[in-house]
Amino acid sequence: MLSFFRASLSLVPAVLILVLAPFTKVHAGDSLRVLTTEKSADSLQQISQYAQLNSAPVTSVNQLSDVQLTDWAFQALQSLIERYSCIAGYPDGEFKGNRAITRFEFATALNACLDTVNQRIDADIRQMVNKEDLAALQKLQEEFATELATLRGRVDVLEAHTEQLEQQQFSTTTKLNSQVIFAATDAFGNASPSRNGDQSNLAFSSRARINFDTSFTGKDRLRIRFQASNVVNPTTPGNEARLSFQSGSDTNNNVFLSKLEYRFSIGDKVSFLLGTGFNTYFDDADVINPLQSDADATISRFGRYSQIFRLGGDTGIGVTFKPNGNLKAEMFYLAGNTNNSGSGLFNGKYGALAQIVFYPNQKDTDTKIAFTYVNAYNNNGLGHNTGSLASNLGGRKVSSNSYGIETNVKVSNGFQLGGCLAYTNARALTGEVKGDADIWSWAVTLAFPDFGKKGNLGGIIVGMQPKLTGSSGELSGLPRRDPDTGFHIEGFYRYQINDNISITPGLIWLTAPNHNEQNGDIFVGVVRTTFKI
Repeated sequence: MLSFFRASLSLVPAVLILVLAPFTKVHAGDSLRVLTTEKSADSLQQISQYAQLNSAPVTSVNQLSDVQLTDWAFQALQSLIERYSCIAGYPDGEFKGNRAITRFEFATALNACLDTVNQRIDADIRQMVNKEDLAALQKLQEEFATELATLRGRVDVLEAHTEQLEQQQFSTTTKLNSQVIFAATDAFGNASPSRNGDQSNLAFSSRARINFDTSFTGKDRLRIRFQASNVVNPTTPGNEARLSFQSGSDTNNNVFLSKLEYRFSIGDKVSFLLGTGFNTYFDDADVINPLQSDADATISRFGRYSQIFRLGGDTGIGVTFKPNGNLKAEMFYLAGNTNNSGSGLFNGKYGALAQIVFYPNQKDTDTKIAFTYVNAYNNNGLGHNTGSLASNLGGRKVSSNSYGIETNVKVSNGFQLGGCLAYTNARALTGEVKGDADIWSWAVTLAFPDFGKKGNLGGIIVGMQPKLTGSSGELSGLPRRDPDTGFHIEGFYRYQINDNISITPGLIWLTAPNHNEQNGDIFVGVVRTTFKI
């Protein structure tokens, strides 16, 4: 936060940069001395660089074209600049004297000369400033006393705020940010696992996350995340009613390390990610969905991204290569149970993803299309945990090859259209019995950024959650295919109360849950409130 505040201060006009301390009156023949505190100089040292940035030193007042030659102050300033080379001008070489701020800018320039003279006195006592220059400086200080006092007051306020931030900051290298979700959820219709009508009651749940983000070089990030949650998904015949903000299996608000990752770049084109924790999925890649956020966008897990981004493990590495503004390539390898010597990084659950992302217009990063491939192995079904029960092939060792296409188009500033199509060819391995299965899913997304006011977001998602469309006869315990086709229809609206608080009501309509028309339609209502600090 302190770095952000200092960066903001650097935008304050050069007016506030150099006038940092009270002045003593100077009399001819006396040594000139500007009284500053070491703390003042240190606190605003970074701000002072603004006046020098991208500007060439001015060696003659004639280069400051807006200063009038007839002004008496011009003559004095000209003498000081040419004697002591004490002012660096603006990048356009103008002093901008035709604006109301001219006297303040002039006062700032005067203070620069005062500093230069003081430095000469400190460097070599024998190089004293002559009496004429001391007298000119005294006269200029008296003429601009009002401006100097005003600027001095403004800088005092900035210094006080800076000191307060320094005392309250968490760390100079680590930023602490947190997120808390409170949600009221209820399901209606045939919300039961066995077609027994509505067996769901209104539930109130929460999830809290704390992230410690550390940067060692300014271009990297180490994230340590702790989480506590008690979110429970509504009970339905299949996996279609899973909530986006349900994360992990714990429902008792136990605090534990849920994500540990390190991101860094090599040059401008290559970046790496090393990560572990159950919050680590392929969604660290580009899932091409503006509605993917589980905290303040879609309310369903299915609405976040294609099923194939949830295949694989939770520990591994990702590489992103972006040779130009039109192309990006991503490769990830994530393994599970890596702490078990019996499986490790390469002999157990894993997923390997390769993805190519195209940007038709370099200036429009929201419009893109991606082609994705995932090769995965899991010892307990596919593991995407959405769609029908049959499509997950639960209880089996499964190897799979998945193919996906994802796209999003920015139609206007207030409307984006996107979607995804995914196919998985899975082979179930149970002892000597093998069988193949085909799983499909698709979705269309409509995003309405800043709908109603800046920061708001409207979203509509229509699609088919993962469905088993065919399988070989060896897959005992599973139907050859899901009997029917159910659809997922979702709408939500995020209302941004302020920068830290948003409220998102949403509704999910599931037809033929578990892809079986014998199951009645289910409606899931959610009101989610998100706090970010």
